[in-house]
Amino acid sequence: MGPMAGQAHHFLRYSPQKIEYAMHRFRTEVARLYKVLDGQLGRHEYIAGDYSIADIAAWPWVVRYDWQGQDLNDFPNVKRWFEAVGARPAVQRGSAVGQDLTSFAQPMSDADKKQLFNLRDKDFKQPG
Repeated sequence: MGPMAGQAHHFLRYSPQKIEYAMHRFRTEVARLYKVLDGQLGRHEYIAGDYSIADIAAWPWVVRYDWQGQDLNDFPNVKRWFEAVGARPAVQRGSAVGQDLTSFAQPMSDADKKQLFNLRDKDFKQPG
């Protein structure tokens, strides 16, 4: 999930240039991965059968499904799993860590993007 979801986050949310091909590519690839995950979760309560590191590793990526252009209603087994994992007390405690330090809901400034993504001023110009 991570590499494709991370690329979707970048091109759909952070990229200073809106590149339609990349946005479409990663949104649809993440949808494909959700479909695979939905099939697996249709056969098992958790990714590997019992709750495991597989769930712990995948769940944080699914938290930002909207950043990936996904609707969990399209993946009912993922939605069930997402809600079940999110209801676990340890997951709730872990998810709360750092919430007072930053807010991902706020738009990222160009200065922040430059630092995080190693960009230059020319990277902020739209092609064409």
